[in-house]
Amino acid sequence: MKIERRKPRNAEVYTASLNDIMFFLMLFFLIIATMIAPATMKVVLPSSKTSSDAAIRNQVNLTVTADLKYFVEDLEVPFEQIEPMIARELEKKRDQETIVLLHADKSLNLQDVVNLFDIGNKLKTKMILFTQKDK
Repeated sequence: MKIERRKPRNAEVYTASLNDIMFFLMLFFLIIATMIAPATMKVVLPSSKTSSDAAIRNQVNLTVTADLKYFVEDLEVPFEQIEPMIARELEKKRDQETIVLLHADKSLNLQDVVNLFDIGNKLKTKMILFTQKDK
């Protein structure tokens, strides 16, 4: 004797709320991503017609903002500490030829830039001034 169920059962997954969940997840990640973005230094580089894109492997980044804040490898330092900090960074990479890349704001006084190049000369290292390509 064959026994049958009166109502066949169909399994369903309720997916109407998945759109709302995905929207809230996307909103959450967008908000979090903007909050944890690293604080970047705002530097307007001087322009040059002969500027070229160069990839340098062994480098130490030195950044100077328009309000004379100095950063060595994204770490803010006072002017007096620039020389020892760069010397330490060069010592870490002493096996390779290391170049100091100077990211100086274009509104800086020329003397401020020359003072930084003097530090490079004391440390007997090459320094390159970063520029942006003229449009």
